[in-house]
Amino acid sequence: QMQLVESGGGLVQPGGSLRLSCAASGFTFRNYAWSWYRQAPGKERELVAAITSDDGNTNYADSVKGRFTISRDNAKNMVYLQMNSLKSEDTGVYYCCARRYSNYRQFWGQGTQVTVSS
Repeated sequence: QMQLVESGGGLVQPGGSLRLSCAASGFTFRNYAWSWYRQAPGKERELVAAITSDDGNTNYADSVKGRFTISRDNAKNMVYLQMNSLKSEDTGVYYCCARRYSNYRQFWGQGTQVTVSS
């Protein structure tokens, strides 16, 4: 079965860092583009960062540029989101997403909570 499992979320103070991980199983990794989304309470889900599996091109939401870095390890079927200089507005549930190149179908993990608070 195809499954995405996020981990690494938690409570962190403003200015702190977290590293989120997404373990992908049941996927042919190279056939998907990978991304992280987040959803704050009362807000719509938004794209945070994305990366391709072929050339590793990345893109980021303006709100996280310079602070977040998405990466992947094709051999381990893992996708990461390094989050630095965290702000309270980064609080939300973070979801790993795989988008299949062939038909654009998206697959989602269950999410991991990130809370930035002092």
